[in-house]
Amino acid sequence: MKRGVPVRERLPGERTEAQLDWQLLRLFLELRRAGSFRAAAERLALSTNTVRRRVEELEAVLGVSLFTRHVDGVRPTPESERILDSALAMEEAAFSVLRARDTLGSDVSGDVRIAVTEGLGSVWLTPRLAEFQQQHPQLRIDMNCGLSSADVLRMEADIAIQLTRPTAVDLKIIRLGYLHSMPFASRNYIAKYGSPQSVRDLADHRLILQVAEHTGQSTLFQSAIPDMDRAPFVPFTSNASTVHGLAIANGMGIGWLPTYIHSLQLGIIPIDCGVNFQFDIWLTYHPDTVRVPRVRQMIDWLRACFDGRRYPFFRKEWIHPNDLPILDKHLPLSQFYRGYIP
Repeated sequence: MKRGVPVRERLPGERTEAQLDWQLLRLFLELRRAGSFRAAAERLALSTNTVRRRVEELEAVLGVSLFTRHVDGVRPTPESERILDSALAMEEAAFSVLRARDTLGSDVSGDVRIAVTEGLGSVWLTPRLAEFQQQHPQLRIDMNCGLSSADVLRMEADIAIQLTRPTAVDLKIIRLGYLHSMPFASRNYIAKYGSPQSVRDLADHRLILQVAEHTGQSTLFQSAIPDMDRAPFVPFTSNASTVHGLAIANGMGIGWLPTYIHSLQLGIIPIDCGVNFQFDIWLTYHPDTVRVPRVRQMIDWLRACFDGRRYPFFRKEWIHPNDLPILDKHLPLSQFYRGYIP
């Protein structure tokens, strides 16, 4: 049975229409996006009861029901649809105020939030951050290595790096480079099972897949080898790049990794069997944030980290891992994970 979120009688001391604040409308927008009180509460780091109570408060101020409850969550009412555009405009205005505030400082200090894919964030960028922070000791970096893209327009991050091209027209979008991926295996795996020489040979091997929004390995793999006689055995899947890489390095099977991994001395072997993939690497930020010194410095540093002239594995053209340079300043992962990788 459907029922509306109840509109309470306005109590003495409660907000009137003239006192409507932005935080209630922000919560309204989050509930619409999340689709349930529980999901919205998790995104806002609030209790479910708090979200429900504040929605009721907003409904009391407006004098309308904004959502109907269902077994699978909430659905917006027609009244909710009519205030949506105005609420979105208020959201954008609030974010514009915050971006304008951040431009007032002239020094490279304060917080910068980066959203990046888990593999690039943990394996490529994090080991390089120490030198950058030594140059800017008052800078605080919040790196969110998420498995899904962050919304820069809604200020979930100041800067985002992702493998799928953003679609928002109000963002500055720059192609940082290209990520080339090919199969790798450990020496122990090759010693035990051998190395496939062709696509068809993969049917006789154990494959490890990373199942995540930004890689789409399952779909890519299926489209690349549609004519195999039988499917290879997949003993292990994960959604995290670091877990995926460690599983390969410890001999659990053959898996696809970026070619730059070979330059980090992980001790794994590239497999030449004709199934390689390429992804674009996109940098995204709001045009206003480039006027903030700390954000501008971070953008410049990130672009340098993916400069194909210095790091040829990020160029558009394919370069075999055996022909890539070893990065002497980068801590070999075989040392970092000593005791875990044979």
